[in-house]
Amino acid sequence: MALEMRDRCERCETAELPTDAAARICTYECTFCVACSEAMHGICPNCGGELVPRPRRARAEA
Repeated sequence: MALEMRDRCERCETAELPTDAAARICTYECTFCVACSEAMHGICPNCGGELVPRPRRARAEA
């Protein structure tokens, strides 16, 4: 089962998060940009879990 690679920060909704961008996720795959994650002290506001770096996917070669 693959991670759902969400393309926007769930807090500010303005940060675009392509699959190769730095982002933070919790175990429920809530997704936040790095700036929002730092502002929330690395704690997910939805579940209270730890926000950790999201794995990056390589861009598809065309």
